[in-house]
This record gives sequence, structure tokens and C-alpha cells, in this order.
Amino acid sequence: MKIIQAYLMQNQEWCYLSPKIEVKNPLVLVFGNRAMLENTMIIDAVREEFPYEDIVYGSTSGEILATNVFDESITVTVVEFEKSSFIIKRANILDYNFDAVKLGVDLYAQFPEQNLKHLFLISEGSFVNGSALIQGLETDLKDKHIISGGMCGDGHKFEKTVASYKENPKAGEVVLIGFYGDSLEFSVASVGGWSAFGPERMITKSDQNVLYEIDGLPALELYKKYLGELANELPQSSLLYPLNVTKENKDRPVVRTILSIDENNNSMTLAGDVPMNSKVQLMMASNDELVQGAYNAGNQAMKNRVNPPQLALIVSCVGRKLVMKQRVEEEIEEVHNVIGQKTAICGFYSYGEMAPFSDNTFCELHNQTMTLTLISE
Repeated sequence: MKIIQAYLMQNQEWCYLSPKIEVKNPLVLVFGNRAMLENTMIIDAVREEFPYEDIVYGSTSGEILATNVFDESITVTVVEFEKSSFIIKRANILDYNFDAVKLGVDLYAQFPEQNLKHLFLISEGSFVNGSALIQGLETDLKDKHIISGGMCGDGHKFEKTVASYKENPKAGEVVLIGFYGDSLEFSVASVGGWSAFGPERMITKSDQNVLYEIDGLPALELYKKYLGELANELPQSSLLYPLNVTKENKDRPVVRTILSIDENNNSMTLAGDVPMNSKVQLMMASNDELVQGAYNAGNQAMKNRVNPPQLALIVSCVGRKLVMKQRVEEEIEEVHNVIGQKTAICGFYSYGEMAPFSDNTFCELHNQTMTLTLISE
């Protein structure tokens, strides 16, 4: 595996973390500030500097490169697989009338199953129901094929996100990368570090990822009472106090953050499904708890590996970044220490993370987690 990494800040020259070596038919991952990705001059500069065919773009709430976390940059990771291959497909949720399940089914159907090792997803993050998208992708998925990835971000603005494959980044895009070859080794982990507090309540009215009532009371009104003065800063302030959701007949909870609110009907739209009769609690976290969560994720991802990872794809939640502020790089450094100093790291802060729980292969949509996908060839 050959890897080139570089980044571009506003009005500056390209800065390389590793020498610009010759590569053939690489996978190019471009993560960046949404406004920069919508600037055609910057996209032209990316293509001029990296004149390769298979370029995937995704907007972020912070770019991760090595142990750095940037806010207004374009980061580029070029990966040449020397013994294996990859296939990339894309679709747009706007062409599916927002039916994420159908999009997921159709997208997965385009991937041959023979020698498929792993699927990595980069999805629109502002209005796609991540849970429904995963459901569609896994409709015909075999147990041995694991999905990981994340939903794009837009800083803490929550205005729009963009992504693309080959084309200029645009709204609504969902990009799926399939990795093929017996020489590949993947391992995945996703850990939070948040603690539940307050009374455990029941979701009494919801529709997929829209939450209307908790314990028979308007959900938004109840949530605002907990936030106090922070209610004036919704939906951004909700990232500091996500919801711990335990679905009916499930033992493990998932964390859900709020993407948007509707004052007219007192509802909240979340990144993934919040089924009726689920138990729900508020959550909070400290810097130390989040760093410990990152450490635990690194250990889980390394637990049963045969070979040391060469590349780590990190998707961490924007809520973690807002809590940690200037200390946010500590969680990346913690991961780096666990997985090995020679491992190249790239990724982004997201509006949702996708990975299985540690003891199964079926993917879940998470919020507020540190999610790792470790790769070696």
C-alpha cells in the first residue's frame, strides 16, 4: 500500500505530510470545509494537483489528517492498493424522493459479492436518515461483509452538506466504496464515552427519525426545559446533550443527536431512527471521558488484528469536537498511540458515524462516537 497525504488551507500552498511519490489508479479521499468544496476554483486545484480518476469528496465538521484537526482546509489522502482493488458507486437521495432504504438497496446491488471484503460509506449528512440507509444497504448483505463510514458535516452550521464521486461536490450524494481482495485486513470499532443522566423516559410518538412525544409530552418542549438558556442555541446546543436511545427488545442503546427542530409541531429530527416505545435519556460527557472513549475504540479495533494497520479512517462526531474544543486533538493522539505511530490517519468530524457493535457484523448508526476503520494490505 502506497499513501500520499497533503492539505490545503485558505489562500495557501499545498502542504505534504509525505513525499509525492508515483502511484497508479489510486483511491483519493478528499475531506474538507463545505464552503471550500463548493468553490470550483479549489476543486480545480485539487484535480490539478492530484490528476487521478477515482476521487471521493465529503464535507466535514472538521478535517482529520495525521494527529491534526483542521476547520477550514482541504485534506487529501491518496491510497494505491498494490495487491487488491476497489469499486466506487454513488446515488443521490433527491432522485429517490428521500427514500433512503430504496437507495441503499439499489446501491449495494451494484457491488459484486466475490472477494468483497469491506464497504465504506460517505453519506449526505443533513437530511438522509442514516438508519434507513443502513437498512437498505444490509437488505441483501452477507454477514461477512461489514459496513463502516459516516455522514458528512457542515461545521456546527447544520445548513447543508455536500459529497460526490468524480463530480463536483453537491447536496444529496451517497458514495459507497467496496474493497476487494484476500490480502486486505479490516477491523472496526466505535466507542462513545458519554454518560446518561436524569430520568429514563419513553418515546410515545415518532415517525422514523422524527421525534414528536416523550412520555406523552411534546418532545421539543421537554428537551428545552432540560437545556434552559441553551435552548436558544438549538440545534447546535443539542450536540452537548444527545439522547441515549434503547430500542424495544434491544439491550444496547445507541446515541442520537438532533439535526433540526420544528417549532410548529414541537418535534425534533434526529440523525437516525427513534422508534416508539424506545427508552430515552439525556447524556453528557467530559473531556477525559471522551479521550478514554477514543482509547477504548483504538484497543477494540486492534484487538484481533493479524497485521499492523497501514491506514486508519477516523469518523468522529462534531459533538465531541464541541465539548473538547481546543483539546480535540487529544482524542486523535490517543488513537494514534494505540494503533501505532506508522499508521497513516485521515478522516473527518461528522453528523453520524456508522459501524457495528464490537461483537457483531451488522452496522449501526451512531452519534457522538469515535469510529475507526483500520486497513492493511
